[in-house]
Amino acid sequence: MLRASIDYQGKQGDLRVVTEGSKGADSGVTHSDELVAFAEAALGSDEAVLASSRDALREVAGSEALVDAAGVVGNFQRMVRIADGAGISLDAPVALLSADFREELGLAEFSTASRISEPGALGQAFGGIARAAVATGLRIFGRRARAKR
Repeated sequence: MLRASIDYQGKQGDLRVVTEGSKGADSGVTHSDELVAFAEAALGSDEAVLASSRDALREVAGSEALVDAAGVVGNFQRMVRIADGAGISLDAPVALLSADFREELGLAEFSTASRISEPGALGQAFGGIARAAVATGLRIFGRRARAKR
């Protein structure tokens, strides 16, 4: 979703910020350092770190952005827990469209990677074309949406 959002906005970004934190990676997302710190703290158990990261995010982005970020963290936790609990795997079309960044981010290291339905040889052959087409489409739709504002 982050990659799609970046493409839609016509920006460039480094998705490694998701797995490596800020460590010099430019996600292309405004206030990404504070957002990453808040998300990591929300998944942790240190109340003081959570309070500090929450205050820092509110200070730079405002209360509405903090509420949105909390909602996103909660929603992703919910979706992941449901998928894990039900044993839902990543289906072949999504695996095809996400193969490049899953590899870049090292997501195969996570235990849930064993539940990915990898596309067949034909799907893999056309994976790059499909990813490029989706990214181009998102950029086009994003430009049109920004032009209407």
